[in-house]
Amino acid sequence: MFVLLAFCVCSLFAQTYSPAGFGNAKPMNDNWLFNLTDDSAAISPNFNDSQWQRVRLPHDWSVVQPMSPDCGSCQGYLPGGIAWYRRHFSVNEASERLYVYFEGVYNRSTVYINGHRLGYRPSGFASFVYDLTPYLVSEGDNVLAVRVDHSRQNDSRWYTGSGIYRPVWLVSAAKTHIALWGTSWEVKSLTDKKAVVEVKTEVEGQGAYPIVVEILDANGQVVASGKGQTCKLTVNKPHAWTLETPYLYKVRAKLMNGDAVQDESIVPLGLRTLLFSPDKGFALNGKWMKVKGVCVHDDAGVLGTAVPSDVWKRRLLSLKQIGVNAIRMSHNPHAPAVYDLCDSLGLLVMDEASDEWEFPKRKWLKGWNRGTPGFEGTYDYFEEWIDRDVADMVRRDRCHPSIFLWSIGNEVDYPNDPYSHPILNGGTGGFTQPMYGGYKPNQPNAERIGIIAQRLAKIVRANDASRAVTGALAGVVMSNQTAYPEAVDVVGYNYTESRYDEDHRQYPQRIIYGSENRHDLAAWKAVRDKEHIFGQFLWTGIDYLGESGTWPARGSEAGLIDLAGNIKPNGHYRASLWADQPVCYIGTTPNSFGRRGNTRRPRQNNRQFISSYAPAVWNYEDGQSVRVLCYTNAPTAKLYLNDTLIETEPTRDENTDILYWDIDYAPGTLRCVASNDATASITTCGRPFALRAKADRNTLATNDEVAIIDIEVVDEDGHFVPLADNEVTCFAEGPLRLLGLENGDIRDTSDKTDNRCRVRGGRLVAYVARGTANRMWGNDSATPRIHFSSPLLQSIEVDIAVPTSAQ
Repeated sequence: MFVLLAFCVCSLFAQTYSPAGFGNAKPMNDNWLFNLTDDSAAISPNFNDSQWQRVRLPHDWSVVQPMSPDCGSCQGYLPGGIAWYRRHFSVNEASERLYVYFEGVYNRSTVYINGHRLGYRPSGFASFVYDLTPYLVSEGDNVLAVRVDHSRQNDSRWYTGSGIYRPVWLVSAAKTHIALWGTSWEVKSLTDKKAVVEVKTEVEGQGAYPIVVEILDANGQVVASGKGQTCKLTVNKPHAWTLETPYLYKVRAKLMNGDAVQDESIVPLGLRTLLFSPDKGFALNGKWMKVKGVCVHDDAGVLGTAVPSDVWKRRLLSLKQIGVNAIRMSHNPHAPAVYDLCDSLGLLVMDEASDEWEFPKRKWLKGWNRGTPGFEGTYDYFEEWIDRDVADMVRRDRCHPSIFLWSIGNEVDYPNDPYSHPILNGGTGGFTQPMYGGYKPNQPNAERIGIIAQRLAKIVRANDASRAVTGALAGVVMSNQTAYPEAVDVVGYNYTESRYDEDHRQYPQRIIYGSENRHDLAAWKAVRDKEHIFGQFLWTGIDYLGESGTWPARGSEAGLIDLAGNIKPNGHYRASLWADQPVCYIGTTPNSFGRRGNTRRPRQNNRQFISSYAPAVWNYEDGQSVRVLCYTNAPTAKLYLNDTLIETEPTRDENTDILYWDIDYAPGTLRCVASNDATASITTCGRPFALRAKADRNTLATNDEVAIIDIEVVDEDGHFVPLADNEVTCFAEGPLRLLGLENGDIRDTSDKTDNRCRVRGGRLVAYVARGTANRMWGNDSATPRIHFSSPLLQSIEVDIAVPTSAQ
């Protein structure tokens, strides 16, 4: 008999599949209570939590705390701490099994039900499940209590957030059911005529129950079926999963009890083949291609790591727009929703296990470049938990067709941080001179890297043999002296393009790619012009919190997209190198040789100057000499100022492949027409006059949906004002709540819990969800509407419908 949960009858909705891979899952994200203190009495179901803060999951407590220069730069100058969560619920009748499934808790979480300890999971990136059944009361109140210990607040080199920052699910199931993440598939063969898929189903519990497996097409029609824990199914006239047309089937495994379905598991299926070659690179479905990838972290600026799926979708679509076809999950398993999006949007994924193994990496524990680096990290539970963490990553994510590589680690071989080897002294096979301070015999021996790599690669293959295993090597010269490169199938090189040809000659069977790379053209040419190098992953795709420089700097600006989701000028530059569609972008910068009449020549080959990522601004002093840069994938382009052709032909810089003109400024419109018919224009703007806002949706149908509202400052003629920095205030009316305002400014350390924020570059984004208005910032009973205002500017309102029947 299944559980009937009284609290979910009106507020929760059924899922098409269970994220745990078994049972009937219901979201459990509302009505949590939170307290940022460590009180062991909170374990008790009778504990008085009436004064605790009510929160909705996902929830990141760190991002809303005050930033301080005394906190670690690695975490974006934000604190960690210890906190408790509690959730009350009732069960109407006894059940066979009821589980709670956490997608992720950062970190070192301990979970209790009605005072009984269910378990401890130190990893903040792992998903996990506990059986609640033995400790539930069928009448009265049940209390889940979760202690989260992020007191080692600088345990990562980037911002991780703190708390239950991913969704939680209640899963009801029969005593014998399909195992956690127990359904898996492998495409055995694929042609235009048919595909052969092997499906395996694992069962947990007692007794033998028949298993029926079906493959459903995108319309829900059964196109193949079979029986047994392991079975091969044939799909006729299959639709292949490609980056251009990511067609998704579903595998449905049913555990039968007579004619009734006792349990079922539904997972995505993409029909595709993966092939790696040391000479040809990588082929998807038999087609050799270049992987144009970016690395990404988990956060989204003001939202911290509690990032809704809608926000991720916008970001991934923007990355695809500029030519990105692969995502590296740096440096940990990400939220399941991100993989779902990559499946449906057509993006390859390199899934990654960890950034740290048995020894910690140096981190700034207070500020940046202050004092002596410390060693807070996750190393203390490595030996006990890494095997399970790696296995769980693979088991949880192996049904995503987007995943084409499993990475067992990132830069664990960074020379002398912590491992060392005599090769660092230079000489044959290494550097001509000592590097990284030379060999340090008191540091851990680098040979340990190879031993651990062999162990972790074996675990990956035991859980999924259909994909290649890789690792991102930071010190390949040192690692070449260990068993690490041979332990994996594909070897990632971080920032060592200079080794591509040499190592290809020395290790002809090694498959090499760039696992972490710079943005410059030379790094891309090392991939584009070498058949045996199949791709690269830029650091990074999106700006991120943490790994900050000197205060004030809450994060890193290394991305192609800023914290607010806007494509940056260097993103448009990347599009000119990677995108298949015609690209044309123009930006400007004051010329290095000054105003008209100065006879000094510009610095033609200054790479930093010529490739400076120029903003789309056309506001200068009359007659000022301006360099206009054009990022395009066309052979050439024409430039017009107020519809008058600039007669001078553009110069193409050999170091960047950027076209540019040096012209004298005059107000009006600058327009560029590339020879592939792509166009771009910039218009001189006046003073800020009004706010303009556009939402990506006008209805919030469920509690999980988020409206993303782009706010711009415009002049009296409606022209965008890219130089504006006005402060904007937001009021949420009706059953709406403001999740946050983000301007993308990495140096903005202002209060992120209020409803005010300055625009940056004339832009700001607001995230709005269903719920009650924040604090005093609106009227809960009013018509659902978002109001934006700024002193001396015309305000703007955005209506967002909230259907009362939505759940």
